[in-house]
Parts: sequence; structure tokens; C-alpha cells
Amino acid sequence: MELAKISFDFSAISGFGVTVAVVGYLTVFISLVILYYAYRLIPKLINLQTRQKLLKQGKELEALNDLNIVGEANAAISMALYLYFNEHDEESHKLTIKNIQRSYTPWSSRIYSVNDYFKMK
Repeated sequence: MELAKISFDFSAISGFGVTVAVVGYLTVFISLVILYYAYRLIPKLINLQTRQKLLKQGKELEALNDLNIVGEANAAISMALYLYFNEHDEESHKLTIKNIQRSYTPWSSRIYSVNDYFKMK
């Protein structure tokens, strides 16, 4: 069996390589933890800001307690926005080729070539 013959030489791993690997893994893990807590904190900050605006307008506290939107409403809003922004016209999928006669222009003629250097000799 070929798998039994495979061996790994741990003496080839330097201390610098281990340091780079550990620092890399810690950086990714810590950044993921920070992002997790940041995303958990954003809705609370938005609700706090909304509550403060509503209190300044003189709204009642009972109305302020129900600021969360249920998941079905969020799904319906996001689907409506998706359909609105990705709306395309329905095409007939028919190609129309029209043969248009073009008037003569010297730009399309070969006798008026751009490179006249070799003709002068």
C-alpha cells in the first residue's frame, strides 16, 4: 500500500513558519469574533437610535417596544427590492437583419491607403 510509505519530516519546519501560521490563525479567529460581536451589536444600536428619535417626537413607550420586524416581513421586503432592482424587459428573441446601403466614403476605399510611404519610392 502506497499510503503507508508516505512520511512527513517535522524537522523541516522552522520556528518562523510555526510563528507565521499561529499568528495567521489567531488573526483570522480574532477578526471573526470581532465581526460576530459587531453584527450582533448593529441592530441594537439601530433600535436605540430609533427609540431616541421616537421619544423626541413624543411617541408612547408601548409603541417603542415593538420595533422589531418579523422574518417573513424582512423576506418579503428583500424579495421586493430584489425584483425591483433586477427587473429586465422581456425580449422577443428575434433577430432582425436589415441590409442598409451605405454611401461611398473614401475611408472605405483601398486606393486611399493610410500608408503612402512605400508608394513614393
